[in-house]
Formats: sequence, structure tokens, C-alpha cells
Amino acid sequence: MKNIVILISGRGSNMEAVVRAAAAERWPARIAAVISNRADAKGLEFAAARGIATAVVANRDYPTRAAFDAALQAVIDGYAPDLVVLAGFMRILTPPFVAHYDGRMLNIHPSLLPKFPGLATHEQALAAGEAEHGATVHFVTAELDHGPIVGQAAVPVLADDTEASLSARVLVQEHLLYPRAIRAFVEGRLSVENGLVRVDSPTTLTQESQ
Repeated sequence: MKNIVILISGRGSNMEAVVRAAAAERWPARIAAVISNRADAKGLEFAAARGIATAVVANRDYPTRAAFDAALQAVIDGYAPDLVVLAGFMRILTPPFVAHYDGRMLNIHPSLLPKFPGLATHEQALAAGEAEHGATVHFVTAELDHGPIVGQAAVPVLADDTEASLSARVLVQEHLLYPRAIRAFVEGRLSVENGLVRVDSPTTLTQESQ
């Protein structure tokens, strides 16, 4: 039974999708804790209501990014995680923190990486006239949004799309893709070879345009 620790900063809709899938599909894993850098993160209420341990490590309480990451790492490690899941965790992590969880920390990013790392991805996709957009699950490395890709989900960009409408369609796919990727990890079906992810699975983790 593997332990999963999920980090959030806000409503945690991807965290909710993971929690629900883990329970419904009876993964060989448990959500050991949900941790936020914000005490007002709505996702903490969802987790607590389901009997999941919660914790807050507020970045504003620490003078440097390194000090915050050290405190966060200490709390995470108290739950003996096999996997750390970033689900809308809005902090850039320091290289030592990332190295500590090398090969066992996943993130979901709202673009088809390597396109549009960072913020405002939907706005960037529309401005660039992209024909499709989507989401990517990847292992976390020290380079922002550049880790080995586990899987992707694509949606078409429609002629009348706004940032809000495109974001909403991508989010639907995130909620399907992320639990599948995490389940593959906890079942031992993911491996990284020469910077590329191999998925031993009867189904692909890359979805076509929806």
C-alpha cells in the first residue's frame, strides 16, 4: 500500500478527482495527507470531510524559499510518501526539494508541453492561434514544467473560445488524465529511461482531441 501526499494552493479540483478515483477504483494506495501553503485553500475542507489528514505550511511564515521548502519537506516526510502529487500548488520549488523527491513527484500542467510552460497557458494558446491545447502530466524536475512526460490530453481550440471556455474544457480532461497517471505510478507501471517515461499499461495515457 503506497502513501500519496497531495499539495494544493486553492480549490484542489484535481486533488478531488484523484481522491475520488483512488476510492472508487480501489488503488493499492491511500491519500495520506493533503497539504497547502494557504490556510484558506478550499480543498482542505474537502479532504478533511473525507477523513484525510490535512496540514498548512504557509510560505508567508518563512523568510526565504529555501526555508519554506525545508519546512514543507519535513511535514511531507512525516507521512512517509511514496508519491508527492502537485495539484494546483502555486509555488516554484527549489532544486534541493525537487531532488529529494526525484522520481516520485508528479505535476499536471495546463498545456501540451513543451509548449507554454509557466502561467497564463490558455491565454497564450489563444494568442498563438493554436489548433489544439490541453494538459500534461510530468515528473517534476528542477527546470520548471520540463520533466519527463507521463501523459497528455488534447482538446481542439474552437473559433469562439475564450480563456474561460478553453480552460473549462481542458480541466475536464485533467480530471481524467491525472488519476490515470497516478494509478499507473502506484501500480508500478511507470518507469523513466533516458529521460523518457515508459508506461506498462493496456491503455495509453495520451488522449486525442476531445
